[in-house]
Amino acid sequence: METDNKTEQKQMANSIRFLAAEAIEKAKSGHPGMPLGMADVATVLFTKFMKINPQDAKWFDRDRFILSAGHGSMLLYSILYLLGYPDISIEDIKNFRQLGSKTAGHPEYGHLSGIDMTTGPLGQGISSAVGFALAERILNAKYGDKLCNHYTYVINGDGCLMEGISEEAISLAGHWKLNKLIVLWDNNNITIDGHVSDASSVDQIKRFEACGWNTISIDGHDFAAIENAIKQAQSSDKPTLIACKTIIGYGAPNKEGTSKCHGSPLGQEELANMRKELNWPYAPFEVPENILHKWRQAGRKSQKEYETWQKQAQTAGQEFQDIIQGKLPQNWNKELNNLKEQAIAEHIKVATRKASQMCLEKIVPNVPEIIGGSADLAASNLTFVNGMKTITSADYNGNNVMYGIREHAMAAIMNGMALHGGIIPYGGTFFVFSDYMRHSIRLSALMGLRVIYVLTHDSIGVGEDGPTHQPIEHLASYRAMPNVQTFRPCDVVETAEAWEIALESEHTPSLLALSRQSLPMLRTSAKENLSRKGAYVIKGSAQDRDVTILSTGSEVSIAVEAMEKLQQEGIKAAVVSMPCWELFEQQPLSYRKEVLGSKPRIAIEAASAFGWDRYVGENGRIIAMEGFGASGPADKLYEHFGITANAIVQNVKEMLKSK
Repeated sequence: METDNKTEQKQMANSIRFLAAEAIEKAKSGHPGMPLGMADVATVLFTKFMKINPQDAKWFDRDRFILSAGHGSMLLYSILYLLGYPDISIEDIKNFRQLGSKTAGHPEYGHLSGIDMTTGPLGQGISSAVGFALAERILNAKYGDKLCNHYTYVINGDGCLMEGISEEAISLAGHWKLNKLIVLWDNNNITIDGHVSDASSVDQIKRFEACGWNTISIDGHDFAAIENAIKQAQSSDKPTLIACKTIIGYGAPNKEGTSKCHGSPLGQEELANMRKELNWPYAPFEVPENILHKWRQAGRKSQKEYETWQKQAQTAGQEFQDIIQGKLPQNWNKELNNLKEQAIAEHIKVATRKASQMCLEKIVPNVPEIIGGSADLAASNLTFVNGMKTITSADYNGNNVMYGIREHAMAAIMNGMALHGGIIPYGGTFFVFSDYMRHSIRLSALMGLRVIYVLTHDSIGVGEDGPTHQPIEHLASYRAMPNVQTFRPCDVVETAEAWEIALESEHTPSLLALSRQSLPMLRTSAKENLSRKGAYVIKGSAQDRDVTILSTGSEVSIAVEAMEKLQQEGIKAAVVSMPCWELFEQQPLSYRKEVLGSKPRIAIEAASAFGWDRYVGENGRIIAMEGFGASGPADKLYEHFGITANAIVQNVKEMLKSK
């Protein structure tokens, strides 16, 4: 009986192998090595352990699976088809890597219902998986085992472990004792260029153990060993790394165990040899009925758990229903709106980083799904507010995460929390250090996630810390990134408006670039969230003007000062605040023309001039940074680099004179 079971498992694994290899061969593009090597591990995982329901793929309490080694995407596509996910067919398998196909070169979130995360950039999957696992523990602590109690499984390769981001993430997973995180490492000693040992001597087992993980080493082609290892991992009080010693390209007799099968189709001859080697006498893309039936049975194995959970969820209360659907509570922004009115009435003058903290004081108590944190800069980013509770391995029922000095991992972990659902994450660091988070931010945008990045010290206003800490090119680079809302608010009201928009944007990440230095209150009304329009006339006459001054953030007050100076000389100026270019571009053309006006325009921003020409036009002018910053008091730096009201006045006069 045991022999029959083993034979059946081999055939089930081989169905993955041949679907993957044939799809890659048909596409003449792809990575067959990993699907062939990890098919045995994946078969045991999905048929014996994964708690899923293909008919309700977004079931909140399902187990999560992240294919960190996303180049092996055909492993996942084959499994989804075999398990019976309704939105993937054999035609989709045959259409691998073709334009418009659901089965893209790397798994893409939103293309198929069984994909929990877009993967491909190595290190991102395993790092975001820490966020999935952390979210599960946070929500479990809050709502209990009956509503949130599941595992996060990862398949990764050597590349994920070499990328530096993985070190930050696995150290946090160990520190938090995320025992429901299980990583299956495809330990095959092969990379694109040859053997792992040619480039690395790291003992990964010792590395993970040093980070507080449980580790298990097995033969990745021994079905019983795989099953026992996963059972052992499930009973651990730590996250677990299962080192699966595998043969890359298993079953392809002339290419297995070599880099030749990593990233290239096997070829027709080798596929024929593989059929003989694995005793697979079936046509391309054919899965024998008895094997497909076994896979479909595996897809239904969690049905009772699913039905029990549905009954429990129905009686869980409105808050739980809202958070799993990503809904904000009713009237969540009432206190935030009161803050806007108070700021106007009292002419509150603070740095926008402080304004952000004032906003969070009104948001955090009223939005139960919000989880904050900072890369060891909460005292500077002002991301922590009274009443917040820090999450620890002894108590996950909190709403503040201490990431330590780990910007890379922080951003990936926030993606994982957002993807898991039930959580809206925000995290802070200095704007200049967003470079460390760029790929995670890009994935936030690509996947359409509600992740909020609180990025302070946004300009040369950082001052004495000097050019290493003064972001110059960053605004332009994030404005160039699709599906990112980059906010640079000028006062308390705009900061509150930015927070409001960010929290309501379910499918778009938001960056809040916030000042270190205090900024005056400029808004006189908060009846309408004007930041939703991206840009608007904040001071001066919109109708009767001689010039338009465009600005953002800390430079809006400089523009207003210049407007007042110009007024004294009989020149009428309209000051346009542009807190979010992306939102402005979404407005009707008529509105954009109305805001920008038909008169000469000048822009001022303490950052790169890149991109401003689209708004000032060919004959307009830009006052901005032409190089890196310098070390010195902020006011001295603004004078030194000519980012002043007097510079605006002088340029306006020259523009009008030459007109």
